[in-house]
Amino acid sequence: MSSHREAPEISKDPVADSADLYAFVSPDNPDTVTIIANYIPLESPDGGPNFYEFGTDVLYAINIDNDGDGKADISYLFEFQSETTNLDTFLYNTGPISSLTDPNWNRRQTYTVTRVTENGRMVVLGAGLPCPPCNVGPLSTPNYETALATSAIHEIGQGISVFAGQRAEGFYVDLGSIFDLGVLRPFAADHILGNLITTMAGVNATKALNVHSIALQIPMQSLTRRHVTPSNAAAPDSVIGVWTSAYRQAATVLPSSAKPGASSIYAGPYVQVSRLGNPLINEVVIPLSQKDFWNHQSPSSDVQFAQYVSNPELARLLPVLYPGVFPNLAAYNAAGTPNRADLTAILMTGIPSGVIPGFQNFTGKVQADMLRLNLAIPPAVTSSTLPSNLGLLGGDLAGFPNGRRVYDDVVTIEIQAVAGATLGLVDPSFTPDGAAGLVNQGLTSSGTDITAMGTENYLTSFPYLGVPHSGYYTPSS
Repeated sequence: MSSHREAPEISKDPVADSADLYAFVSPDNPDTVTIIANYIPLESPDGGPNFYEFGTDVLYAINIDNDGDGKADISYLFEFQSETTNLDTFLYNTGPISSLTDPNWNRRQTYTVTRVTENGRMVVLGAGLPCPPCNVGPLSTPNYETALATSAIHEIGQGISVFAGQRAEGFYVDLGSIFDLGVLRPFAADHILGNLITTMAGVNATKALNVHSIALQIPMQSLTRRHVTPSNAAAPDSVIGVWTSAYRQAATVLPSSAKPGASSIYAGPYVQVSRLGNPLINEVVIPLSQKDFWNHQSPSSDVQFAQYVSNPELARLLPVLYPGVFPNLAAYNAAGTPNRADLTAILMTGIPSGVIPGFQNFTGKVQADMLRLNLAIPPAVTSSTLPSNLGLLGGDLAGFPNGRRVYDDVVTIEIQAVAGATLGLVDPSFTPDGAAGLVNQGLTSSGTDITAMGTENYLTSFPYLGVPHSGYYTPSS
C-alpha cells in the first residue's frame, strides 16, 4: 500500500511501479546514507517460470535535492539488460545456481549505474553489474544469501555500494481493513457499519511476499551541497530530500512479425510514469482523478496538490465513519475548511525548528513530496535513544518522517497524524482525541520493541531488507 498499485495506469505496469522508498543514515556505517527504492510490488515467491525481473525498457532513478527547490541536484540512473543463455528450454534454470556466472542460470540480468548532477554531467559508476537470481527454492538456489545475494553487492567507487535484485517485502500493512471502508481494527466495533463485521487481529497483507530493490549506500559528503558530512542538526544544509522515479520512452512499436526473437521497439524521449517520496501520498491523499497526472509531475510542482494534503479526505471521513470516537477532530472539521499545517509540514516542506525539541528537517517553503532526511541526526542504535518503529511519534528522531527506515510503521504513524495526533504541535488550541494516539495496525509491537517485528524480513547491514521468500516454502498454510 505504501505505493503498491496506487494509480490506475501504473497498476497495469508493475515493473515501473515504485512500491516503497527508504532513506536513512546507515546504522552500521553512520557516515553514509542508505537509499532503497522498491519496484514490482506484491511478488508471489512461486511466480515462475518467468520469474520477476526489472524492466529493460524502464529507466529507474533515485533523486536527491540538496538545496530545497524540489528539483534533483543529483540522480543515480539504473538501466537493466537481460540475457537468455539457453534458447531451447522453458526453465529459468536447468540445475542448481551456485554463483552469478553459473551456466545453469538461464535468465540473467545486469545493469548500469550512472550519476547525473544538476549541470548535466554524467559519470558511469558501474556497468555490467550482475543482479542475483530470484530465490526459486532450495534445489535451484541453494545458499541463496551467501552464494548469490551477497555476491551481488558491488563497490562502484566513490565509496558507494550498490545492490539490485529480489528482497523480502519489509513493508507491513493491513490492506484488507483499510480498503474495506476504512476499518481501523482497534475501533472496528465503533465503525458506523460495525455491526456487520467481526473484530479481529490485524492481517499483514504483504507477509511472505517479495519485491525488487535498488539499493545504494553513499557517503554523505557526496550528497550534500557543500560536500561535507553534516554535524549540526540545526543547520539547513544538513537536510536532503529524496524521491524515486521511473521513466518509459514515449513511443512503443509492437513487432509485426511472430518470428522467434521479435521484440518491441522503443523510441522518443523518456516520460516519467511513476514517482514516490513519502509513503501513501498518491495512495490515499491524491484523488482518483489526479493519480495518473500526479505520477507524471515533478516534486517541484506539488503546490498544485497542496489542498489535498492540507484538507485530506480521510481526516474528514474518520469522524463520520466512527461517530463519537473523534469528537475534537469532528469539531475542527466543522469549524471551516481545515488547514492541516501539521500534515503540510510533515509531508511537503519538512518540520521547521521549534516544533519538536532538537529536531528539524525543513527544506524551505517549496512544497514538494520528498522523504526529508536530516543527516546530522545519528541512528538510534548509536545514540542514547532506543529505536522506535513509530519514529518521531515514538520519540525516535532518527525515524519517519525523518527519512524512513525499513521497519518504520509508516501506516500507523500517518493514520495517527491524519487523525489529529500531530495537529496540536502547530495549533495549541487543538486537543487531539485520545483515540488518535491509539490507532495501530495490530501487526507489531508499537514503540521501542522493534525485536518483535519479524526480523527475518530485515538485515542489520546493507541492503537491510531480508532474504527473499522462496516459492518452495511460500506460501504455506
